[in-house]
Amino acid sequence: MTDTNGDTPDDHAPVLVVKNLTTTFATPRGPLTAVDDVSFTLRRGTALGIVGESGSGKSVTARSIMRLLPKSNVTTSGEVSINGIDMMALSPKELRAMWGPEVAMVFQDPLGSLNPVMRIGDQVAEGLRIHHKVSRKEARATALQLLRSVGIPSPQTRLDEYPHQLSGGMRQRVVIAIALSCGPKLLIADEPTTALDVTVQAQILDLLSDQQSERHMPLVLITHDLGVVAGRTQEVIVMYAGRIMERARTPVLFRDMKMPYTEALFRSIPKVEYPSHTKLAIIPGRPPTMVEPIRGCRFAPRCRYAQPRCLEEEPELTPAVDRDHVYRCFYPVGTPEGEQALEINRSNGRLTPEGELTGVS
Repeated sequence: MTDTNGDTPDDHAPVLVVKNLTTTFATPRGPLTAVDDVSFTLRRGTALGIVGESGSGKSVTARSIMRLLPKSNVTTSGEVSINGIDMMALSPKELRAMWGPEVAMVFQDPLGSLNPVMRIGDQVAEGLRIHHKVSRKEARATALQLLRSVGIPSPQTRLDEYPHQLSGGMRQRVVIAIALSCGPKLLIADEPTTALDVTVQAQILDLLSDQQSERHMPLVLITHDLGVVAGRTQEVIVMYAGRIMERARTPVLFRDMKMPYTEALFRSIPKVEYPSHTKLAIIPGRPPTMVEPIRGCRFAPRCRYAQPRCLEEEPELTPAVDRDHVYRCFYPVGTPEGEQALEINRSNGRLTPEGELTGVS
């Protein structure tokens, strides 16, 4: 049965539900909260981008969802469900049954994700033999199809090769083939193009988008680059210091971003029209350590718009005009309040006449 838009009822049911997810590490300096009260949902066929600098909590969020963090020094609270299954309540054996058929992950480092002494074909086929109980011959035939589907050249030959014999781009394609082997209902890609050259990065991202669209599979794409999510996701979450700072449909975010941190990330993207050797915009300062208690807005010390209030109070997530757009700021970008804050900071010397932040290193 379909509705008037041609969608099935299941298309509107969330595949992934995350509520108040908080992950804290025990460290010698004290508890470090890497993910702080994060909530979102993801429907079938939708690609979600999670964007932020290194240390913003993106990867820890993904590993918390997958339950891949060590138990010895990590405490995780909140709710995570995939297709109605409570991930937080599963035993280790039940989790292993989930990894592959229900949820799979593409990691940053393909060489570190692959077994160096195991042939490529056996690694792709391993999940099939465990979860689908097929014969070795059937698993090898399916592995060949998977390698072909992710664009591996000469896939028959690659089946019997080892990871060190493949280029970085081909290794990442193998990792994607392994992740897709059991037909997961949710795919998480954590910085899948790290350490790849620009041309190969585009190929890998296009491959993920094509597979996501072809399989009508929800995808979580984690990256530090807003440019990566621009044409490949339907929704974007911007994280900073463990918190969601802004969430919106992708076109809305790029057209009407409200959070100064989102604006700062956008300003740091290299533009094609820039002349050669143009100095790129940077975000001065560094994120908080997350060990010491944080007062006020977490981004305030690095923010061009910050006012005394920002150093004392933490803003709540506030809805914008678009019902799916929320942000965490007292002086949003593109509003009279935001423009006034910029003028105040220019007049008091906190900003240069060109609008750059001073006194932060």
